[in-house]
Amino acid sequence: MELNDANLQTLTEFLRKTLDPDPTVRRPAEKFLESVEGNQNYPLFLLTLLEKCQDNVIRVCAAVTFKNYIKRNWRIVEDEPNKVSDPDRTAIKANIINLMLSSPEQIQKQLSDAISIIGREDFPQKWPDLLTEMVTRFRSGDFHIINGVLRTAHSLFKRYRHEFKSNELWSEIKLVLDTFALPLTELFKVLNFRSSLLLNFQDLPEFFEDNMETWMTNFHGLLTLDNKLLQTDDEEEAGLLELLKSQICDNAALYAQKYDEEFQPYLPRFVTAIWNLLVSTGQEVKYDLLVSNAIQFLASVCERPHYKHLFEDQNTLTSICEKVIVPNMEFRSADEEAFEDNSEEYIRRDLEGSDIDTRRRAACDLVRGLCKFFEGPVTAIFSGYVNSMLGEYAKNPGENWKHKDAAIYLVTSLASKAQTQKHGITQANELVNLNEFFVNHILSDLKSSNVNEFPVLKADAIKYVMIFRSQLPKEQLLQAVPLLISHLQAESTVEHTYAAHALERLFTMRGSSNTTLITPAEMAPFTEQLLNNLFKALALPGSAENEYIMKAIMRSFSLLQEAIVPYIPTLIGQLTHKLLLVSKNPSKPHFNHYLFESLCLSVRITCKANPTTVSSFEEALFPVFTEILQNDVQEFLPYVFQVMSLLLEIHSNSIPSSYMALFPHLLQPVLWERTGNIPPLVRLLQAYLQKGGASIAGSAADKIPGLLGVFQKLIASKANDHQGFYLLNSIIEDMPPESITQYRKQIFILLFQRLQSSKTTKFIKSFLVFINLYCVKYGAIALQEIFDSIQPKMFGMVLEKIIIPEVQKVSGPVEKKICAVGITKVLTECPAMMDTEYTKLWTPLLQALIGLFELPEDDSIPDDEHFIDIEDAPGYQTAFSQLAFAGKKEHDPIGDAVGNPKILLAQSLHKLSTACPGRVPSMLSTSLNAEALQFLQGYLQAATVQLV
Repeated sequence: MELNDANLQTLTEFLRKTLDPDPTVRRPAEKFLESVEGNQNYPLFLLTLLEKCQDNVIRVCAAVTFKNYIKRNWRIVEDEPNKVSDPDRTAIKANIINLMLSSPEQIQKQLSDAISIIGREDFPQKWPDLLTEMVTRFRSGDFHIINGVLRTAHSLFKRYRHEFKSNELWSEIKLVLDTFALPLTELFKVLNFRSSLLLNFQDLPEFFEDNMETWMTNFHGLLTLDNKLLQTDDEEEAGLLELLKSQICDNAALYAQKYDEEFQPYLPRFVTAIWNLLVSTGQEVKYDLLVSNAIQFLASVCERPHYKHLFEDQNTLTSICEKVIVPNMEFRSADEEAFEDNSEEYIRRDLEGSDIDTRRRAACDLVRGLCKFFEGPVTAIFSGYVNSMLGEYAKNPGENWKHKDAAIYLVTSLASKAQTQKHGITQANELVNLNEFFVNHILSDLKSSNVNEFPVLKADAIKYVMIFRSQLPKEQLLQAVPLLISHLQAESTVEHTYAAHALERLFTMRGSSNTTLITPAEMAPFTEQLLNNLFKALALPGSAENEYIMKAIMRSFSLLQEAIVPYIPTLIGQLTHKLLLVSKNPSKPHFNHYLFESLCLSVRITCKANPTTVSSFEEALFPVFTEILQNDVQEFLPYVFQVMSLLLEIHSNSIPSSYMALFPHLLQPVLWERTGNIPPLVRLLQAYLQKGGASIAGSAADKIPGLLGVFQKLIASKANDHQGFYLLNSIIEDMPPESITQYRKQIFILLFQRLQSSKTTKFIKSFLVFINLYCVKYGAIALQEIFDSIQPKMFGMVLEKIIIPEVQKVSGPVEKKICAVGITKVLTECPAMMDTEYTKLWTPLLQALIGLFELPEDDSIPDDEHFIDIEDAPGYQTAFSQLAFAGKKEHDPIGDAVGNPKILLAQSLHKLSTACPGRVPSMLSTSLNAEALQFLQGYLQAATVQLV
């Protein structure tokens, strides 16, 4: 792509179309951009537009597109093409810092993120001057530039909090500290000096050093002064001063946790200052972050043993409870507005734990922290408050319902000691009677039939059941189930969402026998109402794509199993209609995932009882799938391939014509370029081969080369080579031998080339399984001959260098069984092992096989493989799209033909010894070690055979 005005204008028009709400306009534009992003100069076009375009909307769009382009393509994956040309990489790194610092804030943020993505890959080795270039900008004095540098540094360095320790990490952090720490400290001094407004002359480093105490005092004064210049008139939004104070609290908490010893002398003063801050700060929304961080500081301090003395006085505990915890657990008008008008955000904060910066969450954490050492006194203090709040509510529920809300939240905080996602609270405060509280104060709100009365309290009651589901008696849970089902029809989005989530969690819970705590039989009276209400809930305003409801549908199907079969004809129509709607513009990935899971469950459960019903599912699903495939809805393709695999695997041994028509399209290279498509596509091709390998081989001459082309692409990639072996194993197992005869030698040559160029543990394990499967399928002689046809004596080299030393690495019962049967055939059915130079390898190979049976698996990994990035690991990029209920049982290609491989070995050795008397016992007695020989004797006895 030549960098000229005409091309810039074309790119501008396509960017504009990507903002169009009409998918028929937007999708072609997105596909065009995707098709040209591999061209040289494409990222430079975007940078030129975001710098020079007069239309600010296009500039921002170009910035976002550039960032996403960098996110998708900058990383160089071994064995795959470089997606950004070297000249473009050089040009981007040469210009992006200047461009970021000179751009408006909206664009600056996008470019800052792009720099951090590039830095994650290239810094420091491939971008050694990045920090130096950023540090020099501190001297500009321009706050816009300085903020840009700080924002970029933050996004670049924040990952260090979560990185695993390693020498490489320490080296990088040392480089960062050596380059950045001093200039950052100097900048801090300069900003403090300037902000104090007390000194008005040139910045002199020597002066700073001599007057440090003065500046720090002045800076402290700046932070604590009620400085009107820093405040905002907006009651809803935190001003600079609030943000500054809250960041200091956050930093102080970090120092208390990470630098305990060094920070200890200063801590009492911080505790006093932050306490005073808390008791003097109002309830306005703009102070929420400040109060939250201040409380989190106290929470992090109070649970550390050596600060215990600061809190143990009864008056101190009472004061904290009364002045900090109780006021910040109150349900404020801002919370009420969010509950009613921004339910999605309210749910996200409350159910998903993104309430980390809220007053309530911080107060709850402080309660738990105090209970670590002072559970008795704190419980006693709060019991009084809870009783008082409930008393106020009882006097006038209409006016005082918020008191009950606070009481429930306080009980929840007080009782919760440990919890898991699966079981809710797993360890509770024994001083709190949860059962009694449920009966006296929760059940009434669950039973309330007035749809408009106290929706917040109903949501609280539902949440109580959800949180304490592991602590409440079974009969109370069963009492709650029909009540929760009725709440699915509540007008309040929060209420019906909580009900769906609570039911989903109850259906997931398992008892001591690992069966669901609530059984299908117990749900039988409620099945129809449950299914009706769940699907009706999706029609309620604001819940068309409610992920909690769809997850509850999935979990209900999973729990009820065959009980849903009578309802499937209706339900599948509703699910496919929903799928058609969301495929127009996929925006809720979790909802979409649970939708596909629910479809898989419908198919599985129904076809388990009657496999012939698979055709009715295909009639319902294929029109929608065809539209998804034709429109190339990328988010949905991996799901569609998995559901199609599930459907095809249900068929008897034939492939319907509708599938055969699709087969050539599955081999198109463009589908295999997307990492997320690879696992489900491989599985779908395996299903084709399993159901009709012969018909595929005989239908057209180009199909086998197409399959082998896919195999060749996959086998060249470290990330996807195991998928290539899955496909190859199916080709060997399911296709007629004569159809692939001409390709066999080339297949082995490709595998040996990969072994030479890039040998990994994963590849070796897959290679061992493949060659042994080949041996099982075609015989040991065929295996020996094909190796030796590639290079004389290669069979011996493979035995000596790969099979004997590496077979202990094979994992998985089916994989071990394949290797055991294959090696047994080599030992006992290959004449060359008995009368050529390969004979010397016979006993070591037998020793290796006995080791495979008896020794622990060798799970060691070479040092140079330990640091393969997680994104290189198989399955990482596709984990989001793996459908649990589309999974297939592990296939055993040997099946019942071999029950116990040890018995097979004994019987095969007996047969071999009968054919050549005296030789096998002689070889065993002279070369096999005593322990292995003892194991072998055990196999022979178990098989009731002897060697002759």
